[in-house]
Amino acid sequence: MTVTSLIIDSSLDQLLDVSSQTQSDALNLLRLTHPTSETDDPVDSELLHSAIPKTQKTLISHLARLRGSNRSAILALRDTKHATAEARQEVDRLHLQLQNLYYEQRHLRGEIAACESYDHKYQQLPLVAVEDFLERFPKHAADDENTLMVARIAHEHTEREALEHARQGLLKKKQSLIADNKKRRDDLANLDQDLEKFIDAAKPIQKIFEKEI
Repeated sequence: MTVTSLIIDSSLDQLLDVSSQTQSDALNLLRLTHPTSETDDPVDSELLHSAIPKTQKTLISHLARLRGSNRSAILALRDTKHATAEARQEVDRLHLQLQNLYYEQRHLRGEIAACESYDHKYQQLPLVAVEDFLERFPKHAADDENTLMVARIAHEHTEREALEHARQGLLKKKQSLIADNKKRRDDLANLDQDLEKFIDAAKPIQKIFEKEI
């Protein structure tokens, strides 16, 4: 795998092309200014003299393009680093938000489990058996478990209200009977006192009759 196959940015491809051309121009200029009999063919002095300025001009042009491309690459790199930092911050924010959601999910699942395992008071109510309730109220036969439980509790509440109403009526009747009995006892006590007074008042008359006899 070559270096160029790893680059997907067109600006970097352009930079590599300019760099390659600049390197080629520099090598050509080096061969022209320092010819060697071992590696280069001998050239005419006039042709050599005219080729060097042209190669220098091309090299300078490629160097200028290389500097511009390098400057653009550096600026693009800064922009990329800035965008990467912002993207990393967004990823960190989303990751933190995801962790918070996981924590809230675990918390809610714990609350749901606690509610499901909680010993509710309504479960301890002496409700009418389901079979007896459905026999009395067949309209609830198709209800789900929760709806059926609500209906049974409502029925129990109604029954208890009726019993409480009857108890209050009996209690009032009891209080009325107690008050009536107390009144009668008071009347009897007063009658005893009146009889005793009558007997005491009749004693002198009784003595008179006893003397005459």
